Amino acid sequence: MKGQATAPEVAGTFLPNVRSIRAGIGGWAQLIVVQYFVAEAAVIEAWAGPEPYSRATGFISDLGAVSCGVYEDRDVCSPLHLLMNVSFVVQGLALVLGALFLTAGLLCVAARPGVPARRFHTNSVRVLAKPWILAVAIRILTGVAGVGTIIVGLVPEDYGSPWHLAGALMFFIGGGFALLLFGFLWVKQTPVSWFLAACGVVCVGALVVGGVTAMDVPQPGLLERFMAYPVTVGLAAAGLVIAQRVHRERRFRALQAR
Repeated sequence: MKGQATAPEVAGTFLPNVRSIRAGIGGWAQLIVVQYFVAEAAVIEAWAGPEPYSRATGFISDLGAVSCGVYEDRDVCSPLHLLMNVSFVVQGLALVLGALFLTAGLLCVAARPGVPARRFHTNSVRVLAKPWILAVAIRILTGVAGVGTIIVGLVPEDYGSPWHLAGALMFFIGGGFALLLFGFLWVKQTPVSWFLAACGVVCVGALVVGGVTAMDVPQPGLLERFMAYPVTVGLAAAGLVIAQRVHRERRFRALQAR
């Protein structure tokens, strides 16, 4: 059978390789972040503090605390802290892998086969086209979020290191703004763009509230989860969009080759 016709390239554009194994790995890698919810549920179930753990009042990092005792006026005891911290590291590695493997050109078109992406403007003072700028920024921010959550897993809160807070902020800020840019970049590529933008708004909004109040609110755990959960869910959704489209294109080409 003949191959699928693709849109002709025009000056200043190119067709991203939607069928590449690299693209598939990057998309599915970002989906791995959802393992966090399974790990969190298991760690909460094993909680051994004097009071049952509450997602509304307990900080996420309490689940990864290595020692049992009072930490910042909170009774903390998480026997499965190792599982929680490993989950943080796996989540971070998955995001870093997605940032490395999902090229800017692929992100510009949301892995839609046959859709040209704009090239770098090498002959102009404007070095980059706007979609490309957004795609590069998304990759950087996703990588920052990934490195941040790796730090959170490697440096638990009760180590007393400022790197733990720095890592958490990297995850919230990098992930939240990556989702906002995803929503803007993909608005004409997929309806999922509105969901990604909404996740970004919730995360950044909660982050602002947390910064203004210094997390001194009746339910700090809930506020922190409004920062963290949208990042995990949103970036996984973005990975799913790309992974499905790459898989569909690879399967279509394989059938045509028979």
